[in-house]
Amino acid sequence: MSYQHTDQPFVISSRDFEPAYLALHRRGELVKRAEQALAEMASCRVCPRDCGVDRLANETAVCHIGRYARVSSYFPHFGEEDCLRGRRGSGTIFFTSCNLRCVFCQNYEISQVLSGDEVGPAELAAMMLELQAVGCHNINFVTPEHVVPQLLEALPLAVEAGLRLPLVYNTSAYDALHSLHLLDGIIDIYMPDFKLWDERLSLKYLKAKDYPAVARAALKEMHRQVGDLKVDERGLAKRGLLVRHLVMPGLPEETKAIMRFLADEVSRDTYVNVMAQYYPAGKVTAVKYSELNRHLRRDEHRAALQAAAAAGLWRLDERRLF
Repeated sequence: MSYQHTDQPFVISSRDFEPAYLALHRRGELVKRAEQALAEMASCRVCPRDCGVDRLANETAVCHIGRYARVSSYFPHFGEEDCLRGRRGSGTIFFTSCNLRCVFCQNYEISQVLSGDEVGPAELAAMMLELQAVGCHNINFVTPEHVVPQLLEALPLAVEAGLRLPLVYNTSAYDALHSLHLLDGIIDIYMPDFKLWDERLSLKYLKAKDYPAVARAALKEMHRQVGDLKVDERGLAKRGLLVRHLVMPGLPEETKAIMRFLADEVSRDTYVNVMAQYYPAGKVTAVKYSELNRHLRRDEHRAALQAAAAAGLWRLDERRLF
């Protein structure tokens, strides 16, 4: 994607950029945010499930995660968008479990099976610093909706030890607004996935009827905090909103509605990755959820891109799988 002439508002000099959280850290605000977030775990309302269990006492509910986060893996990821991976990779930390139950989840073993190791704040901070040390361009928290307090608890330790990379919040968009408010001024790049628009389909496939309403509110709040995506002279993302949408087989109206929302209620300058890599995974079989038991067709992806353009969106990820 070119960023010349009319695109200059979306370029930020790397010399002028500082991760947002450093200013809060200098004021002592990072520790206060962590304390606020941890207090909410006593009767958990960290995510929209509002389970009310005492996670500080290691009680669990939908996400099956208690006092400490679990990490499935962490490494420099070269499969993310070009503006995140650059030449040295995006420093991804994959949190175990999820507050959704997507039947088609392509990371089913991570999101719905308790894999990985429990990590305390010092260990999580050390992971961030290790990814920075190997040259990653950012720290990319994958599926963090249910572990915002643990993330915030670890961050001051990492910053005090020298963390200086942009933070990416890589989420399903099933996020509680009060958790997002705690992240205001901390997260540099929000990367939500807007999955489905229809409540009935969300209940059937995500096991969360309120997902569309929650996602709409979350995306608006994310954009309020960070604005449209800005990159540096090398095309690396520094700050802003990047939206992913996994195009689903046989559901073109979902894509059309989501693209219209992004253009009309978020910003026509929203950077959108219209993803074509759907394949049957998770609980999708020829017997169960059989309507999803096929790969996406070339014409379906082409129609999704056309729907995005018709809505007025123009900053579309250029990668193609077909």
